[in-house]
Amino acid sequence: QVHVVESGGGLVQAGGSLRLSCVASGSGFSINNMDWYRQAPGKRRELVARITSGGTTNYADSVKGRFTISRDNAKNTVYLQMNNLKPEDTAVYYCNTRAVVTGKVYEYSYWGQGTQVTVSS
Repeated sequence: QVHVVESGGGLVQAGGSLRLSCVASGSGFSINNMDWYRQAPGKRRELVARITSGGTTNYADSVKGRFTISRDNAKNTVYLQMNNLKPEDTAVYYCNTRAVVTGKVYEYSYWGQGTQVTVSS
């Protein structure tokens, strides 16, 4: 019903930039929050940034001032612009879409398979 795909990851040197994209596809759904999470080896998955349907944003302290989350509701797409990347940002980045499907009452989480971001020093 809702399929989520991330893209834009890659290998960059410290100080470089990447732009991640996440597209939610399917039919008959309405998206609420769209989130970016990341998970580094040996660590728990953590929330990096969140944007509501109204455009309100939240960021983890570790990325404030460097990352920017945005969305295009017409395209069911959320972006994460990552600037001044650090080796500590190395992780698999996941998109989480909270959506209500036609015919359902409550919202559910829909996860992508992740995109690898590697930052070298």
